[in-house]
Amino acid sequence: MKISPRSLGIILRAVLTIESIAMTSHSLAADKPLQLTLRSRVESQAGTFVPSEKKAEWDPKKTALIICDMWDDHWCKSAARRVGEMAGPLNEVVKVARARGVFIIHAPSSVTTFYKETPQRKLAQTAPFAKTPVPLATAERWGTNWCWTDPRHERVLPIDDSDMGCSCVGTKCTIREAWKRQIATIELRPDDALTDSGQETWNLLTARSIDNVILCGVHLNMCVLGRPFAIRQMVYLGKNVALMRDFTDSMYNPERPPGVDHFTGHDLVIEHVEKHWCPSFTSTDITSQPPFHFAEDHR
Repeated sequence: MKISPRSLGIILRAVLTIESIAMTSHSLAADKPLQLTLRSRVESQAGTFVPSEKKAEWDPKKTALIICDMWDDHWCKSAARRVGEMAGPLNEVVKVARARGVFIIHAPSSVTTFYKETPQRKLAQTAPFAKTPVPLATAERWGTNWCWTDPRHERVLPIDDSDMGCSCVGTKCTIREAWKRQIATIELRPDDALTDSGQETWNLLTARSIDNVILCGVHLNMCVLGRPFAIRQMVYLGKNVALMRDFTDSMYNPERPPGVDHFTGHDLVIEHVEKHWCPSFTSTDITSQPPFHFAEDHR
């Protein structure tokens, strides 16, 4: 079928108009601040903790999103299944955050050598050294720096994870190092960075004058709190920190105290973070879409 020059011109003008609208919309979205509803838990005079929400505006260009330990596999089959379920929707959130100007840091601990030739890894390694205002964590655990539970800031965790938290029913999984890389569902883009180092993370944030840090990934009662790039460390370093609470999970076995189902146990850890470390929000504040919800959570 032949198309007349006049018809071709109309089609080209329509395409250019659509592209122009899309570019303008993207530019406007990138220029708008992140409108976050930050939820904390405030201790009352009676000693109980009461939820408290406040609105905050964060400049996307001064904000980083750190994705913690979203590995390709896990020694606990239940944990691995939940990571797999969460990864696709999280990747969509990351796309929107990136488009809005948020700096994306992939932090798959202990597997960064898998990415040694990638631009994301080299970006983290070549960021100019920046001195931290307080010393980085030095305690050794699992071969990396670790921020342990800190009685100066927090009470004991509300769940017993001393068995490492396998939630599988019946036979428990054998602990092993099952991971080799970050789960492939989460895309790495050219301007992202990749590191599991507290110092490299600090270098990246300093080079970009980033004040705000969002944490997501797994597992909240362990890595998302304790890694050298994670919540405790970022709070120690004076950043504005927030947990994206619908995109995280905990290692908790319901057979251990307090004897609640896995997802209730995880909610208790979220409350612990909101009480003692930083506020939380849901991905809706970034995407305007409903928050993520695990299929197994029937509450």
